[in-house]
Amino acid sequence: MTLAQQLRLRLLGYQPPDRMLGWLLPIVVAVLGGFLRFWKLGHPSTLVFDETYYVKQAYSMLTWGYERRVRADLTGESVTPHADQVFASGTPDVFGTDTDFVVHPPVGKWVLAVGQQLFGADNPFGWRFSMAVLGTLSILMVARVGRRMFGSTLLGTTAGLLLALEGHHFVHSRTGLLDLMVMFFALGAFCALVIDRDSSRALLADRVGALGDRARCAGDRTWPATDPRMRYGPRLGARPWRWVAAVSLGLCIGTKWSGIYFLAVFGLMTVLWEIGARRTVGVRRPIAGTLLLDAPQAALTIVPTAIAVYVASWVGWFRSDTGWNRDWGAKHPAEGLAGLVPDPVRGLWRYHQEMMDFHVGLTSPHTYQSNPWSWLLMSRPTSFYYEGPTSGVDGCTVEKCSKAITNIGTVSIWWACIAAVFVLLAAWILRRDWRAGAILAGFVAGYLPWFLYQSRTIYTFYAVAFVPWVVLAVTYVLGLVIGPATATAQRRRRGLVIAGAYVVLTAAMFAFWYPIWTAEVIPYSQWTWRMWFPSWI
Repeated sequence: MTLAQQLRLRLLGYQPPDRMLGWLLPIVVAVLGGFLRFWKLGHPSTLVFDETYYVKQAYSMLTWGYERRVRADLTGESVTPHADQVFASGTPDVFGTDTDFVVHPPVGKWVLAVGQQLFGADNPFGWRFSMAVLGTLSILMVARVGRRMFGSTLLGTTAGLLLALEGHHFVHSRTGLLDLMVMFFALGAFCALVIDRDSSRALLADRVGALGDRARCAGDRTWPATDPRMRYGPRLGARPWRWVAAVSLGLCIGTKWSGIYFLAVFGLMTVLWEIGARRTVGVRRPIAGTLLLDAPQAALTIVPTAIAVYVASWVGWFRSDTGWNRDWGAKHPAEGLAGLVPDPVRGLWRYHQEMMDFHVGLTSPHTYQSNPWSWLLMSRPTSFYYEGPTSGVDGCTVEKCSKAITNIGTVSIWWACIAAVFVLLAAWILRRDWRAGAILAGFVAGYLPWFLYQSRTIYTFYAVAFVPWVVLAVTYVLGLVIGPATATAQRRRRGLVIAGAYVVLTAAMFAFWYPIWTAEVIPYSQWTWRMWFPSWI
């Protein structure tokens, strides 16, 4: 075995050889998850929860390139069911000529508009189509990145299956909101960086291996101690998958600003990976080598690209004449960097200041608000939709029925995740397991920042942004339960039975809650069976 091969094994670990199954099984799981998400996607045929904002804004973006305000004669002071009924009844043009102050960037609305363009703005299948597509693709992505991280097609497929059966993800995949897009683009960046990690480590192994082989041929037994090129290690050149990650992060931030945390955490994560790689191959000063040769390149690749993508997402606003604050710069020539910065850019900056003020000052109480401390416990899910039809109405055959959409996460996954987080922390701190650290990075970026906003009005459904790392955390523990390939056959069989039973339990829970994730009409008593705690109602 050459030195390069030895280094590849040390840097990359075991790589599963079953390439065909490595694609086939994740695709099968994604198809299953996609079927569940697309089945009766247009039901209910009314706008659900915050679809009343984002679906209408998406149609406005499609029509004018920016968000217009719903006509006052339909809404009065707020968006009302009357405006929703008009929008969904075949007359989607409910807008006046006034621009609307919208507090989230444009990317999410543009994505929703794709389905509206294909199937009609007043078609509930159309305004949810994009979410179902992204939800399905994310199942495939989790299965593939899980396979790469765990070196196991079985565990990767299990991760994809758990995501397919996860309630948060399922509800958001069937609803025209923005949070699943935050998750999707953050996951896309994560997948790209994991691929970059593997490809750059393979290149590093080859280059360092070539240096070592030449030194050995020359009879230099002191290598790498005396090789000046091993003081900081070799340059690795362009890293194309980092560009992919940067674009995805720009789209994530362009959906909701919470994507900024993924940019910061994932940027640090890839730098730490580089330090570990250089240390593993024998670089004498791995930290300095990373800071000199890799970190600047990473920063210049990821940050400007993400910013450029974010700014480009505002193209509709720039092209308009009447978007919110579009003419602010011209009306305030003496404020800001007048004369140095174009007026439209100054207007956009002012718009962002107003958006920030809104987000920071959002403290209005809401029935379904929840503290992030409760999210993993699923103690206060959000009711997206509820009707109580009576006998003879909407297919109800008993005295009283329920028709609900509640984003209860599959508790077998979320409750197991609580224990899994502690296992990950131990594995990362004590064993320096990069997989544990990578999964924790998803929690740090998607979950921990919400603890900074204890006085802000926030909801459990925001947790969908980090649900891929929830299922990866649980899958990591399932891998420990099954045991390594070197374990005895009896040990592996026992572990497989336990892991299999857990997956079957999760599938049973998915079937149990399916009616209240999809607005099926069920007897009121059956709805109460599924409301395990008073805080779920």
